[in-house]
Amino acid sequence: MAGRRHLLAADPELAALIRRVGRCRLRADTTREPFESLIRAIAHQQLHGRAAEAILGRMLALDRGDGGGAFPDAAGLLAVAPEALRGCGFSMGKIAAMRAVCEARLAGVVPTRRQAARMPDEVLIERLTSLKGIGRWTVEMLLIFSLGRPDVMPVDDFAVREGWRLIKKLDRQPKPKQLLADTRALSPYRSMAAWYLWRAADEAKPPGIANPMTGA
Repeated sequence: MAGRRHLLAADPELAALIRRVGRCRLRADTTREPFESLIRAIAHQQLHGRAAEAILGRMLALDRGDGGGAFPDAAGLLAVAPEALRGCGFSMGKIAAMRAVCEARLAGVVPTRRQAARMPDEVLIERLTSLKGIGRWTVEMLLIFSLGRPDVMPVDDFAVREGWRLIKKLDRQPKPKQLLADTRALSPYRSMAAWYLWRAADEAKPPGIANPMTGA
């Protein structure tokens, strides 16, 4: 794989991590629309993955009662009373952010998957971070895990910075700007590099605790 070869040659400490971890298992969900990805990312903000998925499951159960319903569209989610979403476990801040995403989808600000495919990373980041409650990290998760963009380095991600600290044996995590500079040589495969840095951070955790976004 070209990405693996590039990363092995680009950085010796990262190369050692890659050899230890093995094949990259980063996969994008190519069926998911950006709207759904943003709503799911909002649910995951500042929560463990299992807790976020439980909240989302309760939201999906509002229509059918079993958690197996299709993901609502923007109009459908806007029609859900905030009190019902609070009952699912969403904070008022997250509800406000979700409603802003719904309104932006209806206004065409949040693109469809087909539209997003034609938009550069930074254009998507600039457009979507204009929405309430949507930061750069949230859009970067969409880019990596929904749109499959290969060259995203989420430098604001705590676990990515921790992974870099661990493989470089640093006393403290690098600042986001420093990490961005330090990882430029990993382009155009920085999404793969980020996946390996998540693995490095996971290795340092107690057994059974994994990164909520990658699930490995």
